[in-house]
Formats: sequence, structure tokens, C-alpha cells
Amino acid sequence: MTAHANSDAAAPETPPPGDRLSRANLLLIAVLLVASFVVILNETVMSIAIPVLQEDLGVDPSVGQWLTTAFLLTMAVVIPLTGFLIQRAGARVLFIAAMSAFTAGTAVAFFAPNFQVLLVARVIQALGTAIMLPLLMTTVMTVVPEHRRGVMMGNISVVIAVAPALGPTVSGFILDHFGWRWIFGFVGPIAAVALIVGSVLVKPVGERIKTPIDFLSIPLAVLGFGGLVYGLAGIGEAAESGAAVPLWIPFTVGAVALAAFLGRQLALQRHDRALLDLRVFKSGQFSLAMVAMVVAMGTMLGTFIVVPYFAQAVLGLDPLTTGLLTLPGGLLMGLAGPIVGRIYDAAGPRVLTVPGAVIVSLGVWLLTTVDPSSSPWLLLGANALLCLGLAATFTPLMTLALGSVEPRLYSHGSAVLGTFQQVAGAAGTALFITVMTVVASGQREAGVANAEAISDGVQRVFLVAGLLSFVLIAVVAFVRKPAEPDVTIGHGATGADAPGPEVTEAIGTEATSTEATSTEATSTTATGTAEIAPSAEPEVPERV
Repeated sequence: MTAHANSDAAAPETPPPGDRLSRANLLLIAVLLVASFVVILNETVMSIAIPVLQEDLGVDPSVGQWLTTAFLLTMAVVIPLTGFLIQRAGARVLFIAAMSAFTAGTAVAFFAPNFQVLLVARVIQALGTAIMLPLLMTTVMTVVPEHRRGVMMGNISVVIAVAPALGPTVSGFILDHFGWRWIFGFVGPIAAVALIVGSVLVKPVGERIKTPIDFLSIPLAVLGFGGLVYGLAGIGEAAESGAAVPLWIPFTVGAVALAAFLGRQLALQRHDRALLDLRVFKSGQFSLAMVAMVVAMGTMLGTFIVVPYFAQAVLGLDPLTTGLLTLPGGLLMGLAGPIVGRIYDAAGPRVLTVPGAVIVSLGVWLLTTVDPSSSPWLLLGANALLCLGLAATFTPLMTLALGSVEPRLYSHGSAVLGTFQQVAGAAGTALFITVMTVVASGQREAGVANAEAISDGVQRVFLVAGLLSFVLIAVVAFVRKPAEPDVTIGHGATGADAPGPEVTEAIGTEATSTEATSTEATSTTATGTAEIAPSAEPEVPERV
């Protein structure tokens, strides 16, 4: 068959000697980090702005919540497809497309004359947001040597931790002084600068593989992941006031479509044509890390919803003070990320994940003691303890998970990781809100005062979270650092091993040089097309 290697119009860069990254790769990662920080910050600044938006635009709370629901649904649908998109479009093209969509959506949101336009703008923003974190993780895994990935993944954890921590505080300040439109006015210029700088500095990474698109997989992914996340998002609403749509409908549609989607991917991946390649789960360490990430991410996002709610509904704190209450934990988590990464590179994951999971458990159990007389300092301390434990857990889990799969599957591993995080966040939030709502409603019906009833619900939530933390401790006790050696591939890249024969393409129309192996013979055309004779390697998808 014929395989076409497309370098995205740029020659691969030779990696520098030693363990130092080239300046080009450092700038590449820096731009992606800033862009990812902006899009994640945008996702969280809306958390306390929705009530203000509802009042200003004259919509009911059930309608206003669609600003969040539509964003989550779009993310849930797009993230599973990012592995395929990264391979097909390449880092540079996909970065420009993602940040252009995000910047355009932000501009539309700033000028939105009504709720309908604002809702469309949020969907456009979500299209760009969904791509950035998988693109960042795939790029890091591709260009960073194995012995330095912990540090770089630690930098990614700064983005994941600090942006959500800053979001409520930034949002509270802007709402108090400028109005909701200036949330987008704050984010938009930063996104535009990131887009302009990135269009210059973001270079192609590795090869673009033009795998044919399986159009049947796309609606199956939309219905499967969209139905699942919509159902999970509706659980809390159903517990409190009844869902607008019976939950069995999205769950049934989602389950059937998801089963069909997964079955189709299993068939397509035999020919390297899957939108989401499930061969990443052949690694036991990847699978273990995904289980641990689901528990940790669900606990984190559920806590980030319940603690601010308790602070405002029971302790009577205003939105800005509530944001400041949760800020130290997020900053601590971000500051610890690079340190955790260095320890991972030197000593492996278990010296971090086991103590980290224990600290998570301690923070969660401390939150079971809250009541209407609790000091805000208790919430601050417990949240900071929880975030410190998560910092020691997330970076090792992300690094070992992606380091456990073949380099050609890095983009699909990042897509699976992002998908699991999204679903875990929806599931954790749904579980926490449902438990709190059911317990609080029961207590109010029994004549308990509202503040006490909510406190009882929150205590029960963290009892459940405490039990989940024991699961986390048990799972992370079995993780270990991948030991596969790295080889150089692509744009100064390193990986465990490269699929098939190595193909290096020159700039423009120069001929491609290829290395022959003992079982394969390659001939090169003047257009950069390598004719690959059949071998024992898996079939390589046609590249155009």
C-alpha cells in the first residue's frame, strides 16, 4: 500500500544533546500552556456569573443553566474525537483552528444581544476549549524525553489546578466592578494574543496521518457521550426539582449509541481508522491510571461545587469571599505540580500517589465535620489539604498513563484521558449534588432548619467521598512507572517505540529518505511518497 508522511510543511527538528529541550520546543509548550490556561479559566469564570446573566437577560434558571449544560455537552462530544483530529490535522493547524473558534466565540459572547446568541457563543467557545488540553498533553509526550516528562506534566497540572482556582475570584471581581460582559472582555484579548503568538511559534509536531473519516462514528459519538453527560448533568436537577426530560431517555440513548460507537472503534482500529483508538487500554498501567483519575477528578470537581455552595448558602459568604476561600488550595496545587513532577522523574509514581491519596482522604474526612458554626478557615484548610493531595496524585497518574502507551497512540491516550475527566467530573458533580439535595430535603421535611439541613447533606456527601478515597488509595498502590526505552521520532520527539519504518520528509518537494529494515523494503518517489512493502507490522493507514 502507499503511505504518505506529511510534516505540515516543516522539517523535523533535531533534538539537542543531553536532556535539554530545544528553544523551539520550549516556546511551543509555553504557548500551549498559556492557551490552555485561558480556555480553562474561561470555563470556570462562568460558575458564579450565571445567576447575574439570568437576571440581566430575563431568562428562567432552568433556561440559564443551558449556558453550562451546552458547554459540557459540546466538550463531551468533541474531546473523544481529538485523538483523530490531532493525527489528521497536525498540531499547528489544530491549534489555530481551536484558538480561532474560542476567540470568535468569546467576541460573540461579549456583544451578545440576547440569551440565544450567548448560548451559541458558548458552544463555539467549547469547540476550541475541548481541543486544547489533549493537544497540549500529546505535544508534551511527543517532544519531551521520557526522563523529563514528569516536570512538564507538572506544569500542565498548574494549568488544570490554578485556572479553576482563579476563575471564581476573577469572576467575582469583574461582576462586582464591571458587569458580566467584561468576563468575556477580560478573556478575549488574552486569547487573541495567544492565537497571534501561537500562529508564529507553534510548529508541526511529528507526522500528519490522513486517515479516512468514518462518518458513522461521529453521530454515534454525539449521541453516546452527549447522552451520558446530559443524563449525569440532569441527576442533580431531578433530585431537586424534577428533570425537564425523563432521565431514562438520555441514559438509554447514550448507552445504546455508546455501545455501538465502541464496537465500531474496535472494528476500525484493526485498520488504524478509529476515531478513538481503544488499544490504549491494552496497557494495564493506563487502565489503572484511568480508574484512579475518575475517582480523583470526580472528587475534586464535586468538592469544588459543594464547598462554595455551603460557604454561600450556610455561612452567608459573598461570591468574591467564597472565591478567595478556595483560591489558596488551587494555588497550592499549582505550585506543587512542578515539584511533584521532579520527584516523579527521580523516584517514580508510588512515592507520590499513595501519600497523595492518603492526604486527599484526610481532607475529605475533615470536611465531614462542617456545620453552620464552622469557621471559614476550616473550609480553607480542608480544601487546601485536599488540593495538596490531588497535586501529588494527578501529575504522576497523567504521566504514567500516557507514558504506558505506544507513541503513535499518544493523541488517542490524551483523548481518552480528557474524556474520562469530563465524564468523571459530570458523574462526581451529579453524585455530590444528588446526595446533598436528597438528604437536605429529607431533613427539611422533618422540620430541621434549612442551614442545618444543608449541613447534614454536605456531611453525608463527604462521607461518600471518604469511602471513594479508600478506593483511590487501593488503586494507586499498584501503579508503577513505565520502563520502555524511548527513541527519537518527529519534531524532536521521543517515545517508547515508533510504529513501522521511520520516515523522514524533507521540506517542500525534496525527496524523502527512508530507512530499510530487515523485513521491509521501501522505495521513495520524488513527491515524498514511500512505497512500503508488506510486513508483519500493523497496516499503516493511507496518508495524503
